Amino acid sequence: MRSNRTTMRRDRLVHGIVLALVALATAPALAQQGDDAPAAADQQAVTLDKVTVAATRYSAADMQMAASNTANVLSAEDLKYTAVHNIAEALGLMPGVNVINTGQSYFGGIDGAARGEGMFASVRGLNAEYNVNLVNGVNVAQGMPYSRSVQLRLLPPSGLQTIVLNKTSTAAMDGDAIGGTIDYRTPTAFDFGAHSGGSVSLSGRMESRARDYGDSGLGGGVAGEWHGRFGSDNQFGLYVSGYYDTRDYVNSQYAGATAAGSDGTWEFARTDAEGNLAAGYDPQQSLLGTGMYAGYSEGRTRRFGGNVSFDWRVDPTLLVYARGTFSRAFTEQNTGYSQLIPQNVSYEPTGVDGVYQPKIGAYAARYWYETNPEMADLATIQFGADKELGNWTISPNVFYGFGNNDRPDHIEISARTDQYSDRGGKFAYGAGQLLGQDSDGYPVPLLTPEMAAAIDDIGGMYVRRAGQLTRQYSGQKKGGLKLDLRRVFDDGALQELQFGIKHVVSSRRFTGRNWTTGYYGGYALLQDIGLIDGHYDAAFPGKYDWDTVHLSNDALKALINERLTESSFDTCGSEYVNNWNCNTMRGTEAVSAAYAMATLRYGDLEIIPGLRYEYTRIRNTYWATDDQPIGHFENNHSRYRVPLPSVFLNWRPGDGDSVYRAGLWTSYTRPAFVQLGGGSSTSISADTGRITITEGNPDLDPIKSLNLDLSGEWRNDRGGHAMLAAYYKHLSDYIYESGSNAVNQGESGEGETIYRRPQNGGDGEVYGLELALRQKFQDLPEPLDGLGIGINATRQKTRVDLGMDGFRRERIQNAPDLLANAELFYEKGPLSVNLSWHHSGEYVAVYDYLRQGASWDNLWVKPSSRIDLHVGYALGESWRADLSIANLTKRESYRAHVGHNSTALQDIVDSGMTSLLTVRYAF
Repeated sequence: MRSNRTTMRRDRLVHGIVLALVALATAPALAQQGDDAPAAADQQAVTLDKVTVAATRYSAADMQMAASNTANVLSAEDLKYTAVHNIAEALGLMPGVNVINTGQSYFGGIDGAARGEGMFASVRGLNAEYNVNLVNGVNVAQGMPYSRSVQLRLLPPSGLQTIVLNKTSTAAMDGDAIGGTIDYRTPTAFDFGAHSGGSVSLSGRMESRARDYGDSGLGGGVAGEWHGRFGSDNQFGLYVSGYYDTRDYVNSQYAGATAAGSDGTWEFARTDAEGNLAAGYDPQQSLLGTGMYAGYSEGRTRRFGGNVSFDWRVDPTLLVYARGTFSRAFTEQNTGYSQLIPQNVSYEPTGVDGVYQPKIGAYAARYWYETNPEMADLATIQFGADKELGNWTISPNVFYGFGNNDRPDHIEISARTDQYSDRGGKFAYGAGQLLGQDSDGYPVPLLTPEMAAAIDDIGGMYVRRAGQLTRQYSGQKKGGLKLDLRRVFDDGALQELQFGIKHVVSSRRFTGRNWTTGYYGGYALLQDIGLIDGHYDAAFPGKYDWDTVHLSNDALKALINERLTESSFDTCGSEYVNNWNCNTMRGTEAVSAAYAMATLRYGDLEIIPGLRYEYTRIRNTYWATDDQPIGHFENNHSRYRVPLPSVFLNWRPGDGDSVYRAGLWTSYTRPAFVQLGGGSSTSISADTGRITITEGNPDLDPIKSLNLDLSGEWRNDRGGHAMLAAYYKHLSDYIYESGSNAVNQGESGEGETIYRRPQNGGDGEVYGLELALRQKFQDLPEPLDGLGIGINATRQKTRVDLGMDGFRRERIQNAPDLLANAELFYEKGPLSVNLSWHHSGEYVAVYDYLRQGASWDNLWVKPSSRIDLHVGYALGESWRADLSIANLTKRESYRAHVGHNSTALQDIVDSGMTSLLTVRYAF
């Protein structure tokens, strides 16, 4: 392990201070157990790790007020009145949450964003892998291949009753949550009263951008639930729900930044004779985009799943329960790009001594098509009980779950005008700039007539290869048990003691294999080989109106299978056994935890000291070549021992309508498996033959955080609730999300083989303010007494040392400075109307995007705003109709650019507006 004496001294000091607080708080409590202490029942705090649900916004506010830690709660009513695609987007309604619609995984970048919906959630400035995700209190499996994130887009809002976002962690909660702990909760039969009943919902969906392409853009779904109680004393309860929905989309993408990163289509406007940046010029202001990709991303998603809960109240002191959840999503995504790639770039003098400018001699027009399929699922099952024995409550629980994120049969194929040198295909240009910009900030290509004709005739381009096939599979299985014990005291300052143990074991696997066919040959045109099965009149309606084509995936798969040979298998070289195993990794992880926590009360003041200890053992198995022709499996080990002290103070004045909290707590996050496992990725340069082996580093330290939280909450009896919070996090050994690439990678080796290993970064800080306010104006005259407003806003600052020269003071990845939501609503009688505005500020998505060894070329996501509308109407007690419209003004869903102060290299996704009509019948 790395040694950092300063960090160790600071950690010891912090731990000592907190443990001293624990001792000081506990000692007088134990001495005063015989004394009387006021402890009004309605002021008793609750921990939100106990699985309870909230049906309405007002009950959600009550849950927050009663909590012993800082938390936000979304009720079933919140979820019903929104226009979100999935649970990730629902989280964006909460303060301090940034919804991210792409990542660094194998459907990351603009391809991920082109699906047009949220995928991950960043909490208080920390990436999704810094969160703990639970379903009904059970840890969900993390099936993502390159991180510990959980892909949330496969979970629809239907079937959930409550989402609880814990922003601080008590000792009773998992310690690996620097961002937050998110618990998705389903109802039980005992949440509905003694009667049996249920509901059936039918929905229809329409995507406006698909209709711009001439497709229907239609989708829909069905959902149902049933709950009932039975037995002689209604002691048994059963809740069952299920759903199935479909979404068909066609979205538009312009990928200038992607083209620059993949095909090097960028230059500096002022250079030296070799094309490097001329002395004295700002690199961002000198950036030029010299090529472009523009096209569509079309596909369909099919989701289905359900939840079941069985409860048996054996007697007033014993509850036995079983819970199960399952969700699966199949996504087909097909992307077609029209491309312009510069050729024969030279550099000519500008007339200023030593300063040159690029001159693009010619352009090639190309078409590139890829599929990006995904099969994702997530399941949990648990059995548990709550038993009261006098003042003791004993809560055992066993659980199991699995999650998969597979990418079966990812296919790529391209066609080019310049495939054959004896047939030309390059179009003379002779200028230094390809792109202008329109009033909306979109790049506008300056095309010669020959270039325009070529890009408008994709079918007339020559096929390069029969295609490339990649198969990748990633998943995790996770199971464990926990035992919580709670002792309540009737007298004295000591109100409660809680302690417990937890053991979780998981197994992880990832495989990736690649096949590349040879050149097609025969001067074959794309339109002549039976792949084209449709056309779009415009590659990007309203912006890039040249014609484009759609290919048949079945025909493409058949073509690849016909032309596969032994030499096509090229995952990492020519040896079959290496190709089969080199991108294979397996791992096991066992986490054992124990905690103790006390609750003390002195008048209106509540003190909750606690200590948690977690011990992690990780074993990774991977393929290693060791410069030998044939590799072999090796393994490495990582171990983490982390003490996590905490102390929380809650002051609840006697009226019960306010609470003030202060919390000092510690947390950590373990590195992703791909960073720990050695030999996890091997690549060979097609141009030079150089082998790059990206090794894992089992000596990586976990990311650690010291957290401070101050907050206040208030409510009134006129439908109002407010919260104000301030938070600070001090991070050490920072690691950012980098996909399959090694973080802070250091290189070793020479000649034909280069080794890269990830390294920890340095320290970082996050600090911010959160405000949330909701007020219904009940005192206005009718019918205006149904009006109300809701506002939340987060202002935060982040800074981190990535551990590399030139990256010592960076913004933390995916952390906007400003987040805000505002809502104007009307709720009265059968009618509900919600008009909402959502805003996310700019943030850094990728460090050093162009690999220049500096931070000026970070990839920034531009600020985004969206307006949503919901209208609902109830017809009697049984029928209800809801219309939700997301992105009412059709703003771009994603816009990123290289360099904070430059828009020369942009990625843009336009996914239009989504309308969803739902009719529900309750019985």
